Amino acid sequence: MQYESDIWAIADYFISAGIKQSDFPKFMMPFFALVMLESRMRKVIHKIEEEDGLTREDPEFAEAFRDEDCGYNAFIVEQGKMLADICKSDKTFEQDFKEYLQGFDDSIKMLLGINRGTSENKFLNIEGIVGELRGKKILLSVVKEWAKIDLEPYDNSEITTLEEHIKRKWADISAETAGEQYTPQDIIALISDIAEMMMQRPKNKYLHIYDPTCGGANLLFGVADRLKKSYPQIATYGSEWNDALYALAAIESRFRDESKIRYGNTLTEYPFADKEFDLVVANPPYGTPWKGFQKEVTSDERGQFKFFPSTSDGQLLFMQHNLARLADDGICIEVHNGSSLFSGDAGGGENNIRKYMFERDWVDAIIQMPSDEFFNTNIYTYLWIFNKNKPKSHKDKIMLINASGLYEPLRKNMGKKRRVISTDQAKIIVEALRDYKDCEIGKVYDKWHFYYNSQELTLIESDSQHGSVCDTVCPDLTPFEIKDVKQLTLLEKENQSTEQHFDKFQKLTDEEFAVLESALENWHADYGLACQTKEGTALYYKERNTGNFVYTLNDEVKFMGKGRLNWKFGHQKKAGTHSVKFIIEPLTQSDYEIIPYSPNVQENDANIQAFLDKYVVKKYVLRTNTVGVKVNFNKEFYVPEVLPAADDLIRDIVALESNIKSIVL
Repeated sequence: MQYESDIWAIADYFISAGIKQSDFPKFMMPFFALVMLESRMRKVIHKIEEEDGLTREDPEFAEAFRDEDCGYNAFIVEQGKMLADICKSDKTFEQDFKEYLQGFDDSIKMLLGINRGTSENKFLNIEGIVGELRGKKILLSVVKEWAKIDLEPYDNSEITTLEEHIKRKWADISAETAGEQYTPQDIIALISDIAEMMMQRPKNKYLHIYDPTCGGANLLFGVADRLKKSYPQIATYGSEWNDALYALAAIESRFRDESKIRYGNTLTEYPFADKEFDLVVANPPYGTPWKGFQKEVTSDERGQFKFFPSTSDGQLLFMQHNLARLADDGICIEVHNGSSLFSGDAGGGENNIRKYMFERDWVDAIIQMPSDEFFNTNIYTYLWIFNKNKPKSHKDKIMLINASGLYEPLRKNMGKKRRVISTDQAKIIVEALRDYKDCEIGKVYDKWHFYYNSQELTLIESDSQHGSVCDTVCPDLTPFEIKDVKQLTLLEKENQSTEQHFDKFQKLTDEEFAVLESALENWHADYGLACQTKEGTALYYKERNTGNFVYTLNDEVKFMGKGRLNWKFGHQKKAGTHSVKFIIEPLTQSDYEIIPYSPNVQENDANIQAFLDKYVVKKYVLRTNTVGVKVNFNKEFYVPEVLPAADDLIRDIVALESNIKSIVL
């Protein structure tokens, strides 16, 4: 755009004033908002002059302007003074600029951060920024440069694009977290094309579009602008928690028909609770923790969250929120990083969220985008395409599209963005999704293809004394310390004791410890112990034929499971004493096997058994089977490397040897 380099050049003043580069956006955006407001207001003034035949001198002029509901500034509307006018005189600049800012109506003042008082919300914080620039003696110079920027000729979409350029110039250093991504225009265009292709809504009805993490609303308004030709009546709704970005989106919304932007935490405040949306578009933050409001989210009673992901990443919370707000015939398109495809184990929050969406058959397609597409990250990203009213031919199907190779290199990098999807390449993606059949870049699967069994097993180890264990299996044994022992007798057999008795196990002298240690070293712990306790004589011993540990006390008999008896010594250096404790340890271990899934119960059980028979060689006990869902693009689109033929390799080796010999000679 014409003014892109001019706006960036303003940063030279910040550099000379010692302002950190990471702070440039917060110094830029308040003035961009001023210039945008002024240009939009001038455009409204010209509209009133041309369509209503009114001039500024007419008594009805100010009222006609207020009827446009786009904000108001008495300095601009009534006096016709702009930033360029107040910058003409160095002597009157400070007073005129103050009146200029105070001329805005209260709602615009709030967004700009004028007369903020004790309010915690700074929004664009223009008063604070103006104060800092004044203190650095560059306020007038900066305002003069901004006053040269005339945005009146540009439409909504173009101004949004320019705003995006300003933000992304320093996006790699100014984003508060690595997961905060500004959506580039080529991705916005692709999302718009996909939405237009999939939407079944009549063209003569309002199209309600929602973005729950709208930022400055470039994605929300960008999609709306591109769909305007097909859907003349569009209402846009957005929610944002970042002060400055919310203010920019809210100011922009004042100049759009049927547009509302709400401030706050989308996940806890549930904006626009009375509405369902025909189209939801979103690029939620990746890897952003939600622990700070975990209590509010987990106690939510509105039904938007069925499961909860790890508190270290809330992007799947937004996915659930979006689907809860989507109409029964609505389309949702979201940008995510790869973790939303595969993070979490079966039964965990992330996996259960995916499974919930797959079970309801809302996932229509997932598209892998090229890397290096965003301004401050080079990761692969994915478009999740949801459709709550799939065509009959799509039922229980999911299409994966690998568009990672569809890009053009940028002539000049934009931060970390080195690639762009061209219009022709976007058409290839949209046509593949429209055809919904296997093609060069896409594959259609039964949704069950992405399900799997996570079969829990208890593996039973061999007994070192007797070889393999028998088929009799007792319950799992957990590590168990024998306590409250008054006297202990070592058992050589299941219930026959030796002549060695001990009644002291704590604070042993060196001599006492040596006797006990020697007895234990000569005793193989093959069977167990007899203990004198308050309740009577307790036996802990191992059955010879099964390897199971048995506990008996008076008439009570308890089978503890397969285990071994062990002991641990303790040494108290300061006191010069010793101790010993006896522990029964299990001869089992837990394991999980990942096994292909079938929706047919009998077939699924047979698959599990066949897998275990083939791959598990130890004795085992079947435990809980948990069904999970994961998507692995690398696996589905893996292309094995083609190795050269053996004859070709031999010829190459012979040629190399010949070259080496000629060099040596």
